[in-house]
Amino acid sequence: MDIVLTIEDVSKNFGGISAVKNLSIEVEKNKILSIIGPNGAGKTTVFNLLTGFYKPDKGRFKYDGLDVTGFPPHKVADIGIARTFQNIKIFPWMTALDNVIVARQLRERTGLFRSMLRTSALIKKESASADKAMEILKHFHIADKFDFQAKNLSYGDQRKLEMARALATEPKILLLDEPTAGMNSNESEECVKVIYNIKNKLGITIILIEHDMNIVMNVSDKVVVLDHGEKISEGNPGDVQKDKAVIKAYLGEEFINYAENQ
Repeated sequence: MDIVLTIEDVSKNFGGISAVKNLSIEVEKNKILSIIGPNGAGKTTVFNLLTGFYKPDKGRFKYDGLDVTGFPPHKVADIGIARTFQNIKIFPWMTALDNVIVARQLRERTGLFRSMLRTSALIKKESASADKAMEILKHFHIADKFDFQAKNLSYGDQRKLEMARALATEPKILLLDEPTAGMNSNESEECVKVIYNIKNKLGITIILIEHDMNIVMNVSDKVVVLDHGEKISEGNPGDVQKDKAVIKAYLGEEFINYAENQ
């Protein structure tokens, strides 16, 4: 296995409550890993820890062999880990194209001298950046709305725009926090195709938080299940789906007892 990210014995407490407890996961390169679990299981906390919004109480994250524990968010993005958010984080008054162009600045920095003088080299670079941003919008099938203010896009298109913006930072690992939340069935199906393309055509590793089990079971190479901050199951989708600990976490002991007695 080619391991690109290792989560080693990570824990995080908030006021005496364990949000994440002794969590260890190995993430394989160019695979889709889904992290699932009931509400409050600690899924988004894992993303917040990995991307530097929180610092773990113990444990560490290793990315391509580098200890990145406690890196601030901008440094995490710089090394090649990008994310989306459960609640959409876009610039509502900017156009869809400008939202993506802004994200590309992480890889296309310009000096103060060029920016002040508006050199021909800078203008050429900005044009190339806009072209790349349009290509990314095409990837998400929203290029025809490049000049729409982000706030005027449909909810589904805003979700796509957030993913497009994350992709514009040229990540090696993409963290998607409930990317299909609020989408209708057609939008969700299209989103799944995009996720596949990101992995298969661009070679990007994906870590997915998702509540739609049909999506999880269809796209995942590996599934990790959390409950109250602890990993209770890990494996391929088929095995995890049949794990009694997983069924109990989602449906409760009473449901299992009832089903077994029918």
